[in-house]
Amino acid sequence: MVKIKSIEYFRVLPRWLFVKVCDENDNHGWGESTLEGHTQAVEGCLDALIQRFRGFEADDIEHLWQCAYRLGFYRGGPVLMSALSGIDIALWDLKARRLHVPLHQLLGGAVRDKVRVYAWIGGDRPRDVENAAKARIKQGFNAVKMNATEDVDWLDSPRALETSVERLRVVKALGMDVGLDFHGRLHKPMAKQLAKALEPHCPLFIEEPLLSEHAEGIKQLSRLTTCPIALGERLYSRWDVKRFLEDTSVDILQPDISHCGGISEIRKIAAMAEAYDVALAPHCPLGPIALAACMQIAMCTPNFVIQEMSLGIHYNVEAGEYDICDYIQDRAVWDVKDGYVEGLKGIGLGIEVDEEEVRKVAVNAVVWLPKGFKGPDGSIREW
Repeated sequence: MVKIKSIEYFRVLPRWLFVKVCDENDNHGWGESTLEGHTQAVEGCLDALIQRFRGFEADDIEHLWQCAYRLGFYRGGPVLMSALSGIDIALWDLKARRLHVPLHQLLGGAVRDKVRVYAWIGGDRPRDVENAAKARIKQGFNAVKMNATEDVDWLDSPRALETSVERLRVVKALGMDVGLDFHGRLHKPMAKQLAKALEPHCPLFIEEPLLSEHAEGIKQLSRLTTCPIALGERLYSRWDVKRFLEDTSVDILQPDISHCGGISEIRKIAAMAEAYDVALAPHCPLGPIALAACMQIAMCTPNFVIQEMSLGIHYNVEAGEYDICDYIQDRAVWDVKDGYVEGLKGIGLGIEVDEEEVRKVAVNAVVWLPKGFKGPDGSIREW
């Protein structure tokens, strides 16, 4: 057995936080602890976890996870679970590299050869979606996601929803499947109306039709619409997920592997979901390490259906030149053909991180700040 020698983290553009773990034999693994808009909080939590877990057995991933989650008394939440996610992913990568196998081989082996993916179009205030969708088709995608609305008041004019239906109709006319992300922007009076208006146009799913803290409202809405309901990016453990499965109010779970406790926890969430006939489509508008970890889960998870990719997402474009191809040595691993990416075949996570570039960018990388909307009266609206 070999102990953990070091745990480092790297803040990089556009808004990502990478983690590297090394053991005493100089084996290494990479993880990702990105929590968009809360980088400093996660870095502080990582500092605390590094003090606790330097010297732990690198192979005892579950024991470390349990210690991090249970021995701090206060459990869960986005900051702790994102910090833990990066370390957990890195330890799985390290173990699989040391054994010279793809990570999914440690989780039961492959159940598929390739992974269906989708990309973003439209931005925070969705516009020009037809041209954006045509560009995605040229890249090889046959499915996209876009924000369903701009900012919407608690109770707004029904006219505020009309463009949402039109955008869906336009993109579907190109032959694409389309997920619509409500992004928790809508409150119940508007979400009910929009879900009903979208039904005849058959979106692939509607995501976060209400904020996840409104579990009773999501349960009610699930009884009113035939649109598949997806959510999960703001659920941070299997205990957070449990109520939605018991309520039968969700059709597609979208845990974020960098927010929910890493590979160890998303694997358990997927198994819980399968028992309730619920699909898995991990949330991942993040970096290449998180995406590679999701791909490993996709390869070995029977109820996996589709994977979000941040290639060219508006957050990356707005922040400058860096995207998911810029911190890895082989950009071709993210090539999309007929809506699929080939299963990653390399050892560990299946990617090789360009550590020199990571360290260079981390020297001066600034944090990405949370965004927000305000209404015409100056009051805050959900973003």
